[in-house]
Amino acid sequence: MRLQAELGDVDFITGDYLAEVNIAENAQAHALGQHPGWEETAWDGISQSIEILNEKRIKVIVNGGAHNPKGLAEKVQKLVTEKGFDLKVAYVLGDNLIEEVRDIRAKGLPPHLDSDNSEVHYADHTLDLLRKSDKPIVSANAYLGAREIVRGLEEGADIIIAGRVADASPVIGAAWFWHSWKSSSFNELAGGLIAGHLIECSGYVTGSNFAGFYEYSLDSLYDIVFGIAEIEEDGTCVITKHEKGKGIVTEDTVKCQFLYELQGNVYLNSDVKAILDDVQVQEVGENRVRVSGIKGAPPPPTTKLAIFYHAGYQSEIVVNATGYATSEKFDFYERMMRFGLRRKGILEQFDVLEFQRIGIPEPNPRSQLRSTTYLRIFAEASDPSVNIGLASLLGEFAMQHYSGFHSTMDHLALSSFGPTVKAKLGDVVLARSGDKGGNANIGFFVPTALPSAYPADSPLYQQAWDWLRSILTMAKLKELMADSWNESYFIERVEFPKIMAVHFVVYGVLGRGVSGSSRLDAFAKGMGDWLRDRIVDVPVKILDGRHVRSSGKKDLGKL
Repeated sequence: MRLQAELGDVDFITGDYLAEVNIAENAQAHALGQHPGWEETAWDGISQSIEILNEKRIKVIVNGGAHNPKGLAEKVQKLVTEKGFDLKVAYVLGDNLIEEVRDIRAKGLPPHLDSDNSEVHYADHTLDLLRKSDKPIVSANAYLGAREIVRGLEEGADIIIAGRVADASPVIGAAWFWHSWKSSSFNELAGGLIAGHLIECSGYVTGSNFAGFYEYSLDSLYDIVFGIAEIEEDGTCVITKHEKGKGIVTEDTVKCQFLYELQGNVYLNSDVKAILDDVQVQEVGENRVRVSGIKGAPPPPTTKLAIFYHAGYQSEIVVNATGYATSEKFDFYERMMRFGLRRKGILEQFDVLEFQRIGIPEPNPRSQLRSTTYLRIFAEASDPSVNIGLASLLGEFAMQHYSGFHSTMDHLALSSFGPTVKAKLGDVVLARSGDKGGNANIGFFVPTALPSAYPADSPLYQQAWDWLRSILTMAKLKELMADSWNESYFIERVEFPKIMAVHFVVYGVLGRGVSGSSRLDAFAKGMGDWLRDRIVDVPVKILDGRHVRSSGKKDLGKL
């Protein structure tokens, strides 16, 4: 945002900060009081740019308010007041329909976007929120148009913070206000819609995500500036960029972005329909491309409503195979995993269970990397224990596998353990570490005998173990070791389920061994407690299930 303001002459800076994924994720966190509701990057851009926005009188319109546009507007207003600037801040509400859809199981859903097309079949589980009682709705947001934005600008707003207005609505609103269009100026509004569509995705129109990138200097296509739309009174536009920044604007980059996320030859918006059949794209100068031929029609009687519900828990496991008989190796591994799930009685409890093969080994491979491909196990279930059951098979069959088996990393849905807080790993687990020649061994376990431990028959005891073995992957140990990790080291990992322990051996970390090690802690005796002092995301219920050590409250006398 700051670069767009600094590098040249612009009247408006617009921003689309929302995607379906961050709306849903942040809705849950916001409802739990763990997220402000608005997008942090929207605040970051405004706070970095406020001085130059005030100096150049550049207006800003963003939908980064997300679930809490009022909260972000108040934060921006506070900044404006502290700076002593004469800027008016406004916000747009009305998109959040969570209260209206809470009883949707009784009322029924509004029509699906594709319900008029009998040839379209919904994916499995699309309507689970109606059919199952354990699928709570977490967010429901309508995609608003530009009318409220125009009203805000007419009232003198300099910065407008919106919730879920449609991606192009900030641009439509700016052009609508600037050219004093009417709500019935459909050709012009349609042109504004497409202009907004072309610049809404950061650098996509200036060389990012561009299919023909290999025809250009690669160094010109990163650290690029974003696109600029010069919108004429008739709705036609020229797409360009600041010359002082990297990137390219060509007929091809514009065509690529134009074709992105289209609904066909009619682009629907709350304010207008854009008829695209006669669109023309023409280069009119270096990094200047004119877009014309867009026709408009009255908007549809409805607008898009995105409803998100808690569908379940996902797990992803990726294992590798190298070289000879790769296909048979993956056949064997899938058969073994399905056998293990069936024996646990959970094979039929998955909503989704897929064994996906990624890549084909190179014929006559010149390196092991060229010979290696992946089996991706993707699973989804309503009950997180089902996913944990899948993950447990990695340990159960750890020494039963195809030849050359090796795993990159397994990722469990840690969110299944509920809300988390930042805490020290040692607040919930104990550890012991030591040396074996040049290697260090570190074991972590869930305590049982401490006064503050979980009772052995408590459900939290099992949950703490499930969480510990889920979070303490080899990749996580590398992350915890941080500056002390070196890529020359090698890790082995093993689980001891009957004592609820995860154990690592870190090869090479002690150099030549105890007597020849340059490490301050040459015996690795303190390594476990160092790692217990590292901050991780700990589920609240697990942390609260035991009493955290009351450090410093016992009178130890004077030393």
